[in-house]
Amino acid sequence: MALDDKKQPIVVKKIIKKGGHHGGAWKIAFADFATAMMAFFLLLWILGVTDDEQKAAISEYFQNPSAFMGASPTPAFESGTGTSPSLIDFEGAIDMAPEQEIAQMDAETLEELAEQQEKERLETLMQALEEAMDRSQALEPFKDQLLLDITPEGLRIQIVDKENRPMFDLGSAQLRSYSIAILQELGGLVNQVPNTISITGHTDARPFLRPNYSNWELSSDRANAARRALVAGGMDEAKIGRVVGLASTVLFNKSEPESPINRRISIIVMTKEAEEALHKEADATAYEMPE
Repeated sequence: MALDDKKQPIVVKKIIKKGGHHGGAWKIAFADFATAMMAFFLLLWILGVTDDEQKAAISEYFQNPSAFMGASPTPAFESGTGTSPSLIDFEGAIDMAPEQEIAQMDAETLEELAEQQEKERLETLMQALEEAMDRSQALEPFKDQLLLDITPEGLRIQIVDKENRPMFDLGSAQLRSYSIAILQELGGLVNQVPNTISITGHTDARPFLRPNYSNWELSSDRANAARRALVAGGMDEAKIGRVVGLASTVLFNKSEPESPINRRISIIVMTKEAEEALHKEADATAYEMPE
């Protein structure tokens, strides 16, 4: 048989083209876009239904969310607004003993525990105030006139005069504008604790030359002016337990009775013991109305 008569096998190749596969990346991008749009419309809704005060609180949260969660308190002192949404979680500041241990403690041990808890709470407040004053640009020029310390009565905040920077007009109970700002800032801060507040006015030893008006009246009027400024700054008036004027009987600088530093306002965040003593004193001076 001739070679031409041999049939060669025919090979047919079929090429099947598959459609391109784009993956699921577009779904992720679309989900991100939808989430962003939902957040945007939610933001527009919040802006439409909240007032200025609520907007300020929301803004403060995003600037310092830890203050709202009771961690690393950063008061809103630096904002200059006089508002502080949460100075510190005072109820959780001290780890209390377990309930079963408390049940086994005697009255004296429980009292000591409560005193220790209150002491640490006041120390925490003092630290928070110091940090707030360091952060406040508005109070930067006056930091040397704000004195903080712990006394047997509680945390004492003193605002003292300087020679060229008095708190009040000369011989008057009229607060200077910067003094009002300081007191209003403090009012918002001390309102964050449950303690009772005591306010005392002091003068220097210079005699006050006005008929029927002495340093006693002046120091009392100045203490009340400070009270009004604290309340205007956000402090609950019901927290105030005492407002007194002591004239020049308790000098800050006893060696220089006429020194400007003796003219001051003292604000005390009182301990429970001091508050109870104050109530007992008030009860002792009270009298029963005749039937």
